[in-house]
Amino acid sequence: MSWLLALPIVLPFATAVLAFLLRDRGAFGRRLSVVGCLLLLAASAALMAAVLDEGVVAAQMGTWPAPFGITLVADLLSAVMVVITAITGLAVAVYALADIDARREALGYHALFQVLLAGVCGAFLTGDIFNLYVWFEVMLIASFGLLVLGGDKAQIDGGIKYVTLNLVSTVMFLTGIGLLYGMTGTLNMADLFFAVREVENQGLLTVVAILFMVAFGVKAAVFPLFFWLPASYHTPPVAVSAVFAGLLTKVGVYALIRMFTLVFTNDTDYTHGLLLVVAVLTMVTGVLGAAAQSDFRKILSFHIVSQIGYMVLGLALYTPLALVGAVFYLVHHIIVKANLFLVSGVARRLTGSFELSAIGGLYKSSPLLAVLFLIPAFSLAGFPPLSGFWAKYVLVKASLEVEAYIVAGAALVVGLLTIFSMTKIWAEAFWKPHPDGTTPALTNLARSERRMLLLPVFALAGLTVIIGLFPQPFVDFAERSAGQLLNPTAYVEAVLGVETVIGRLP
Repeated sequence: MSWLLALPIVLPFATAVLAFLLRDRGAFGRRLSVVGCLLLLAASAALMAAVLDEGVVAAQMGTWPAPFGITLVADLLSAVMVVITAITGLAVAVYALADIDARREALGYHALFQVLLAGVCGAFLTGDIFNLYVWFEVMLIASFGLLVLGGDKAQIDGGIKYVTLNLVSTVMFLTGIGLLYGMTGTLNMADLFFAVREVENQGLLTVVAILFMVAFGVKAAVFPLFFWLPASYHTPPVAVSAVFAGLLTKVGVYALIRMFTLVFTNDTDYTHGLLLVVAVLTMVTGVLGAAAQSDFRKILSFHIVSQIGYMVLGLALYTPLALVGAVFYLVHHIIVKANLFLVSGVARRLTGSFELSAIGGLYKSSPLLAVLFLIPAFSLAGFPPLSGFWAKYVLVKASLEVEAYIVAGAALVVGLLTIFSMTKIWAEAFWKPHPDGTTPALTNLARSERRMLLLPVFALAGLTVIIGLFPQPFVDFAERSAGQLLNPTAYVEAVLGVETVIGRLP
């Protein structure tokens, strides 16, 4: 079981080393990255099968027993996040075959990309808060390298904003870790489940919880800590933007969900009430920011912020149905948002710009691309029967069940404003004629290039349709995941052992 848990981390690191050593080998290095992502997908699928079959699985690295050693653990939420990471990584790796130029490849793009995937998987699988910090730093280093790779002025500017606020988050995270360790004497998440109950000063524990909330809130890009995201995500190549959009902020959301269902549950009226306010403001400010933009990727970047608000909303309401919605939304949004960025890259390749005023004519000349845009765009806006509709439906229903009518209304209004933004992209980029009178058709691209650009878009759009048309298995899975989050006994037993848990239960 230890190898099964370690493989989603080891494989990307091994691929990164080989990709860096072979970075001057051109096509071979590119294919190596795709093969590494295929192996990651196979390993993540095997881990998911084990979790579905056996329940929560855990392993102690180096045979050091918990809580003293390094613990890797996977419940249903961790396992599905690793699977979605592998799917997104594979889609972007294929897309990068036609998107990343030789200069960036020689500078180590594929190696940095694989290190980023390893960091994301490590964050999802770790059972220790300090190692969560380590994986955050791995992601930060790799993502900053990808963001500034090539040295364009816009990239450097975006990279500085990106890394500055994330370093502030790192300091707060480390401060919280130090205080929490001083209060409890442990950083193992399962051990903290018991240790926080024994803290005498529960008010101070709530203060520490707020420190973690702010640190993870920066990573997740919630209000008012999201400004680094729309200032940076539109600057690198599309393959980089897509993997950032799909994965990076979701690690922050995952950390919030994990910590505020397993550890910080001593004062939920305050902590989750604060998260509820943050969630609504994140939804509203994100969608208003998107409405004010005229650049394809900037609109999508602000919508990342807006949609993060829905995920945090599920955690903040803290009911079984709300957590179902949060898990469902996480899975749906990673696929949809990565795909929209990939579509924006194809539009840029055909028209030469991300600025909507300089794009046009795509519906008439490339109807296939228009359909491939409409699927994730409609899903993001919540049109039935696509995946986004079911995700929003569950969260709105959860809000109404607890009589949070203002919250439910805000979620619906934000959905309507999302439709406005998607309609603006459709009208400007697809419906109106191209300003220069040219015909930006897919057939203008080389056949191999067209195949590499469209194959991942097709695959992700297909997943969106499947989730939308057959939602019940995914909802059932989300219900089981939410059940594990609300009752983490199985998680704690897998890490510490049944006898230890029985001895420490009140």
